[in-house]
Amino acid sequence: MSEQPDTPSAPDERRSIERELKRGSLELIVLRLLSPGEAYGYEIVSRLTADSDGVLTVSDGTLYPVLYRLERAGFVSVRWETPERGVPRKYYCLTDAGREELAQLTQEWTTFAKAMAALLTPPWEGT
Repeated sequence: MSEQPDTPSAPDERRSIERELKRGSLELIVLRLLSPGEAYGYEIVSRLTADSDGVLTVSDGTLYPVLYRLERAGFVSVRWETPERGVPRKYYCLTDAGREELAQLTQEWTTFAKAMAALLTPPWEGT
């Protein structure tokens, strides 16, 4: 009896693809969500879920490393605000370099999405 190599089941593969797509696009998503103005972490998480109708979700543990990378790269600036009652909040805002990065990533994503759409469109639908 020959053993078959371990292969992930279809649902596992799908989750893996979703996870990789999210990981590869999260910086673009965060930059886009910050483009209208500053926001704090929980607000970014909430906007992402709301703006994607719940299709895309992210945890704090995933979001904050992305925000730290964007800050170190100079794409976002931060400021702290402590409300009279409540906990201090760290607000993130796009810098000029962040706006340029957003434009570049948006162009790259658009090109990629168009190519994928062309590849995934059945030939009989294009005629």
